[in-house]
Amino acid sequence: MNTAIIYCRVSTNKEAQETSLRRQKMELVELANSLGYEIIYTIEEKESGYSLDRPGILQLLDYIRLQKINAVFIQDETRIGRGNAKMAVVHCILKEGVKIITNHDGGELVLSEADSMVLNIVSIVEEYQRKLHNLKIKRGMKRAVENGFRPEENLKNQGNPEGRERISVPISEIVRLRNNRLTFHEIAATLRGLGYDVSKATVHRRYREYQERHDNEV
Repeated sequence: MNTAIIYCRVSTNKEAQETSLRRQKMELVELANSLGYEIIYTIEEKESGYSLDRPGILQLLDYIRLQKINAVFIQDETRIGRGNAKMAVVHCILKEGVKIITNHDGGELVLSEADSMVLNIVSIVEEYQRKLHNLKIKRGMKRAVENGFRPEENLKNQGNPEGRERISVPISEIVRLRNNRLTFHEIAATLRGLGYDVSKATVHRRYREYQERHDNEV
């Protein structure tokens, strides 16, 4: 069964807003059930939609990254945020391959043409940033090797008893997260949250090794 998180938000602590929170939750539970989703978590908060520093929204993004979530249910697009904050949160959710379903649309979120254009631009810029970053790492490693650096000689389980232990990391999880378009920094942070003491450099190196093995097999 598909899994979902319900996110409800109001902007103030007024009593009328408390009623709005209850109504949002009730209507979204009904919508999720009608669409066949299993609700695994419900988040309610009273914060301004213009702010990104919202405990509930940060918790939502953590759940999406660390668990298998198929959809986020909201009353309408303004509940997820307003202005630039809305676009930032929507982008973070969609790039994880998670659907945003609204009661207002009766299904997946329908973005305006302008909002869709902004998200496309952001995705293109991020992709080129990743490419530039990877090229810088590749160039730096090439220079280091040309100057005599041999990373394989600095590992205990590859012939050097004085070297470091090779860190055990779940390569399948790295590949899955990378396929979901997370940066190596984000993947490292996610794995640390799961109990793996890894750096961004280690994650990048393991991913490169996986790609090289895959290319050789092909």
